[in-house]
Amino acid sequence: MLEWSAAIAAVAFTILVIYLIMTLRKVMATLAETKETLSDARTAVNGITDEAEELIHTANQISVDVKEKMEAVDPLIESAHDIGDMIHDVTSSMKRTALQKNNRKTIHTQESKPVQIKLK
Repeated sequence: MLEWSAAIAAVAFTILVIYLIMTLRKVMATLAETKETLSDARTAVNGITDEAEELIHTANQISVDVKEKMEAVDPLIESAHDIGDMIHDVTSSMKRTALQKNNRKTIHTQESKPVQIKLK
């Protein structure tokens, strides 16, 4: 009986070792795939990083260019504003003068009826 027990234990141990070897092989294959996937992801991230750096650099250049152009246009806008103010002042002055000179004058006709004429 003792021989049968030892044989059964040896067979069980052999089956357990074979099962562990198969499991370890599957784990090793999974780890190899994971390593390859991580390598691909790292390459993709490096490519995206390079593109993002170029994009940020280009955006900074555009921002500087737009800022310089806005600074160059500012005096023109201020001049246009000043011209608008001057035109408004001249128009207001002309309106006041026209209203002051808009006095009605009376002309007598032969029938001696007064006629009012509005001068422009």
